Amino acid sequence: MNFTELVSDVKQNLRTIFPATPLQKNEMLSKRYDANIYLKREDRSPVRSYKIRGAYNLISKILATGESRPFVCASAGNHAQGFAFACAHFKVKGTVFMPVTTPQQKINKTRIFGGDYVTIKLIGDIFDEAAIAAKTFCETENGVMVPPFNHPQIIEGQATVGAEILEQINEPIDILIMPVGGGGLSAGVSEYFKYVSPKTQIICCEPEGAPSLKDNLESHTHRQIQQVDPFVDGAAVALIGNHNYEKLKENIKTPVELIPENRLCSTLLEFLNQEGIVLEPAGALSIDALKSLDPMDLKGKTIVCVASGGNFDFERLPEVKERSMRFEGLKKYFILRLPQRPGALKEFLALLGPDDDIARFEYLKKSAKSFASILLGIETTQPENFNNIIERMAAKGFKLKDVTNDEVLADFII
Repeated sequence: MNFTELVSDVKQNLRTIFPATPLQKNEMLSKRYDANIYLKREDRSPVRSYKIRGAYNLISKILATGESRPFVCASAGNHAQGFAFACAHFKVKGTVFMPVTTPQQKINKTRIFGGDYVTIKLIGDIFDEAAIAAKTFCETENGVMVPPFNHPQIIEGQATVGAEILEQINEPIDILIMPVGGGGLSAGVSEYFKYVSPKTQIICCEPEGAPSLKDNLESHTHRQIQQVDPFVDGAAVALIGNHNYEKLKENIKTPVELIPENRLCSTLLEFLNQEGIVLEPAGALSIDALKSLDPMDLKGKTIVCVASGGNFDFERLPEVKERSMRFEGLKKYFILRLPQRPGALKEFLALLGPDDDIARFEYLKKSAKSFASILLGIETTQPENFNNIIERMAAKGFKLKDVTNDEVLADFII
């Protein structure tokens, strides 16, 4: 069978465990960009991400060969849940290796889906460290590895997202936007569209802190990037799969869009507050990518964004809000040089406007007789308010140093 026939068979097999996830037109985005924008809601799958597709497909095909060894996987969370769901469905034993930094919500859900069939081991700070531990365990325990993205049958399973999209829409798709982590989804769907919808422009997007595909495509080399920001945990991968890279370097003709993590937080909050849709950071990448594109290139087009997952740990909400406010210019951090004289603090407070709120006030140095250094966090309602604050402070002789975007300093004091 050719690739599209294989994907069609996998899609039919998946219907035995869950219906096709919805393809929904989003009115808010459509009006904003004067386009027809649809969301492929993979957050509506049984495990709230597309990862169940590849895991189920690979495990089912391995079992069909008569294999009886225990299954093993490494995952930042979503693949683990799909893997656990499949293990419980087929009543086979599995071991999951997850980074220690995996949100607790994803760990708990993996336990729920896997039940007595799955054991969880937390190893390393990023996915790649957990993957190394899983490989070692697999070799020593004679297990069968079920990788999260780097396997032809994982790619086949994820490609069913594309097959469903084309079944569900009644008009040609001009632009398809997909997130990229390890590349299973983007490799599978782009391969399917190459044959079935070749005129569709495919745009891939990655977090700024994990630009594995962009680096590989621009260098024309399959290689590991040296540093990964784990914030977008579902896409924080240092080395894209080699099977995936081989397909993507042929299928992707448009430059990869890198998504700023702080801007992504604003998109997460917007969809939570205005649309009532809970997305995880990786799940919102394709939606946020619209902000990076020229609005004139979107106008009048039919666009599909793959919302890849909704496993959001609400314990992260304060951090998401913090990063969003910093991106929107509504929160800043300063080092304030405050004179050590009676009334100075009261004088400083009087300079704040009615919409300005002190969110952090912490002495950094208390020993100086003339001045004190203070870490100051201020929230406001309009970005331009900060210009007024700084001007009033300067007029009164108060010195402020903006450290909001000083990453080195922020790591120590913010």
